Amino acid sequence: MPTTKDRTSRDRAGTRPPRPFILWREVLTAYAAPALMAGTPGLVSGQRDLAVAACTSIAGTSAVVAFLVGVWLRRGGRPRRWTVTIPRLALTAALVITTAGAAALLAWFTAQWVPAHTPVPAAPWLERLRIDLPVSAALATTIVTLRWRATTPALPGHPA
Repeated sequence: MPTTKDRTSRDRAGTRPPRPFILWREVLTAYAAPALMAGTPGLVSGQRDLAVAACTSIAGTSAVVAFLVGVWLRRGGRPRRWTVTIPRLALTAALVITTAGAAALLAWFTAQWVPAHTPVPAAPWLERLRIDLPVSAALATTIVTLRWRATTPALPGHPA
């Protein structure tokens, strides 16, 4: 019986380099994953508002945040020194707190300002932004940051 190679253990050992960080792929994934994961249950259960939110506020926020975080991390192909020397989880936590906080402020401002200053009446979808935006921002930031760090070589003398 011929032997087969155990690809799982070989890949975990780090013999195969990670897939390169290509921003447009990360943004496309950041849009498609939440749209499918939130939209499908919305369609199956008949929750039209969830299906619409999945493809707009949830997936849209994820794609925009993935793009902004990816561009900021890459910084023209040369990462900031501190982003490759700080521990991976600390970098991820700092960026998640920043992006989720900014998204929460934007959602709060939008939910309050839009009905007060435009002809758009207060609606459930505006209140939904208070949850959709920060959660989407946190998930997209986490995934993009961890993917980016997995493809970024460590500086000499610093652990990855």
